[in-house]
Amino acid sequence: MTAVIAEHIEITPGVCGGKPRIAGHRIRVQDVVIWHEKMGMSPDEIVSRHPTITLADVYAALTYYHDHFEEIRQQIRDSEAFVQELQAKNPSKVQQKLRGQNLGQDTISL
Repeated sequence: MTAVIAEHIEITPGVCGGKPRIAGHRIRVQDVVIWHEKMGMSPDEIVSRHPTITLADVYAALTYYHDHFEEIRQQIRDSEAFVQELQAKNPSKVQQKLRGQNLGQDTISL
């Protein structure tokens, strides 16, 4: 990691699962990548939605991502798998009720 990126990106065991994040924040590099690549947000849009970080922070996160592409992509896949596992174990009560209505069942009890 170069000195410039080290000013903006840090890895601290026990904070954000030890994943690379913007220094002094709980915004992970993978969060910035998802906002930029999957949600189509520009670096300026990311800063406008998270005004405690700078444009330099966002570009450093994207640079770190490109320097550690496979590592960050694996972290994103792992996070997505974890979310799917949680959703399977804890189905949404709202979605269950909506599915019941679509099947013509009244799942609301009085």
